[in-house]
Amino acid sequence: METEMRASRNGRINIVLQDTLSQTERKRSAGFNNQFKQIEEAFNSFVGVKQIKTTIKQIYATVLINEKRKEAGLSSNQQVLHMLFKGNPGTGKTTLARRLAKLYVDLGILSKGHFIEAERADLVGEYIGQTAQKTRALIEKAMGGILFIDEAYSLARGGEKDFGKEAIDTLVKHMEDGHKDFILILAGYPSEMGRFLSTNPGLESRFPFILDFPDYKLEELMEIAHQMVRLREYQLTMEADRKLRDYLYHQLATKGRHFANARSVRNLMEKAIRLQAYRLVQTENYQPERLMEITAADIKFENE
Repeated sequence: METEMRASRNGRINIVLQDTLSQTERKRSAGFNNQFKQIEEAFNSFVGVKQIKTTIKQIYATVLINEKRKEAGLSSNQQVLHMLFKGNPGTGKTTLARRLAKLYVDLGILSKGHFIEAERADLVGEYIGQTAQKTRALIEKAMGGILFIDEAYSLARGGEKDFGKEAIDTLVKHMEDGHKDFILILAGYPSEMGRFLSTNPGLESRFPFILDFPDYKLEELMEIAHQMVRLREYQLTMEADRKLRDYLYHQLATKGRHFANARSVRNLMEKAIRLQAYRLVQTENYQPERLMEITAADIKFENE
């Protein structure tokens, strides 16, 4: 009887242990899903970045699994997270990089999550030795966060004797040294960035993540416009919507010289809001529905 009771007790213990393990696994799985949901929510307002969101999830999953491998006594490799963004103006490169900094500190990937935006003048000095010093100081300032260098190809435009090459060499050297708590993102036009990578043999291999930011399609640009006015509690009339759509269609079809994707749409909508305000003050029409309404007359382009 005692043996049977012991077996029964052991059986109950086993059941409890299995249930506890399953609860732990469920909590862990829920944690993964919550983090993935957090990544989705961080980019909810971004249009046309589905592939980029998937890449960010893969990065987080790799970092997390490396931690789990370390806890289990298995070998783990430190994930290098430096990135290169290729895209035309107004495709969201800077905005997404800024959002990444906040997301990465929330996910525990970075310790501070601050965002430093720099250009050639912030790295390149006027005499020998100054460039390396300026570049190192900028990297030190960016530790724990993201250093974002837009139009990075400008560092290589001056030829062999230009100090920009010294900045590139300094960046390459410190990318490996500080990769545990520092992310460098270089950004610029697609064709220019391709040529830039060829200026230093070790440069491209330092960027495991090269993300393309394609030009927005017509429906995506319209979605951006609607999103902007909706967030500000405005709405486009049918005529205004049609006028904007026709203009954007023409810009995409002719590849307008000064058209800058979402940036141009944002400027158009901000201008429309100003013109709407001016129109309403002149007519002294302050009815709630009129305060929200953006008409075709409020949509003005450069040639109007």
